[in-house]
Amino acid sequence: MPESVSFPKTELAKQLGKISILGALSQSQLRQLANWAEVVAFDKGETVVKRGDHGDGVYLILEGAAEVRRGNRKIARLGEGQIFGEMSLFDEEPRSADVVTVAPSRLAVLQKWEFWGFAAGQPGVVLNILAEMSRRLRAADEALAE
Repeated sequence: MPESVSFPKTELAKQLGKISILGALSQSQLRQLANWAEVVAFDKGETVVKRGDHGDGVYLILEGAAEVRRGNRKIARLGEGQIFGEMSLFDEEPRSADVVTVAPSRLAVLQKWEFWGFAAGQPGVVLNILAEMSRRLRAADEALAE
């Protein structure tokens, strides 16, 4: 993983509030979550997640964009306010796809144990992640049917 970058916790809390799955959290909850998160920077074209690797955390896109890929096939494009790697929060399986930045990006990273430490008292966050996973599964099913 690349080095952490300096990112003021108050600004991080504000940015986390723009992430779709976290939008319903209070300012106090967002500040608490910001204390658990690490911010990392990637240049354009860097692989953040590699298919087959062990996953132990979720990534939240604060700035920039990324593509989800399997081999040469583009599965999705993700931008600011979106997440990836969320399946690793629920199982011990390897990563299912590569994620490559398509622009310089800053990402907040929450390790599995940090996420569950926070989410234990925030059932709405878990439900929002499950809803996002369901949307992505439906989109993948539709793409495969074409």
